[in-house]
Amino acid sequence: MKLFGSALILSGTALGAGMLAIPMVLAQFGFVLSLVLMLVIFLGTTYAALLLTEACTKTEGASGLSSVALASLGVKGKHAMNLFFYLLLLCMMVAYSLGIGDLLHKLFLGLGFNVSNPICYSIFSLFMGAIVVSGKSYIDKLNRVLFILMVVMLCVVIASLFTKINIDYLTQSANFTLFDVVKYSTVIFTSFASMVVIPSLVEYNREATPKQLRNMVLLGSVIPLMCYLVWLFAIVGNLGTDKISQFNHISELIEAFSGHSSILKGVIAVFSALALITSFLGVSMALYDQNRDAISKHKGLSYALTFMLPLLLASLFSDQFVSMLDYAGMILVFLAIWGPLAMVIQVRKPSYMLPQSGHVYTVKGGNAALITTFLFGAFIFVSWFIQ
Repeated sequence: MKLFGSALILSGTALGAGMLAIPMVLAQFGFVLSLVLMLVIFLGTTYAALLLTEACTKTEGASGLSSVALASLGVKGKHAMNLFFYLLLLCMMVAYSLGIGDLLHKLFLGLGFNVSNPICYSIFSLFMGAIVVSGKSYIDKLNRVLFILMVVMLCVVIASLFTKINIDYLTQSANFTLFDVVKYSTVIFTSFASMVVIPSLVEYNREATPKQLRNMVLLGSVIPLMCYLVWLFAIVGNLGTDKISQFNHISELIEAFSGHSSILKGVIAVFSALALITSFLGVSMALYDQNRDAISKHKGLSYALTFMLPLLLASLFSDQFVSMLDYAGMILVFLAIWGPLAMVIQVRKPSYMLPQSGHVYTVKGGNAALITTFLFGAFIFVSWFIQ
């Protein structure tokens, strides 16, 4: 069950960004091109996640990305990876905090209370921080419950929306250029960015076999892909590309279903909140472990660095949910594509000392797959500058 729960943590970490941002970003391209683009990015990110898993299993006593980078890339490599890791996790924490604050603000307004967004996401962040500090077993159990509930909500939403699918919306020709496709690839890339929790999960499942770790990563990557495809099909089929592409906030996407039943609108709101919460749990767990691994073992200091700093940044970058995911996508290229690639090149050298446990994993594909991974990262990196 630990491995299954870990796969759900991987899935949940990705879903918060993707389920909410993907419809707003991909709608302008139409369903068919969006499907192709998601499949390409899914393959690239999944292979990169497996590379990071390999590097983690081949590092003795790795408890975080900092330890893995130090063992494989040296001191300078460790500092570079730590910098990118912090920037990435901070961007994602800010994005999820803003999304949750927006949803909670609308919820309180519906109940007759005008609670500001900063107060909403501050209370939520500090409360969830107490759970993260309690340990991975608590995160695992809570995430399982939330994830299963989220899937139930998704099934209810999909079942309702599928009865109102307009085929014309799915087949309508979208007005876009290749420039636009490249431009928004970073946001889609971020929607599969669950690999930030892999060092924590490999350490959590240190008794697992290489095959089990591989299957954990594959399952944790396939679940978001399937959810994204079904979700995009339902949203585009109900609202159309023109309407969705005008949305900038999560609450606007939910409000678009005001013409449907109030129950459906409420279920979508709950589902959106659960998607953000599961992602917040995974990302905050990764950032907390990184702070303890690289800066201080003191829980109080690690807690402050993990949850206080993102709150400060969220107050400075309000109304920037999709933009923060865009920034995260650029950083992810270094951290989640080129970083694991460089680590694997080092740990595969004959001179590298492997752990004594013998439970090491090597990704198939050889040099051809490594070169393809580098080119995939270059494509995403270039796309960020086309703004």
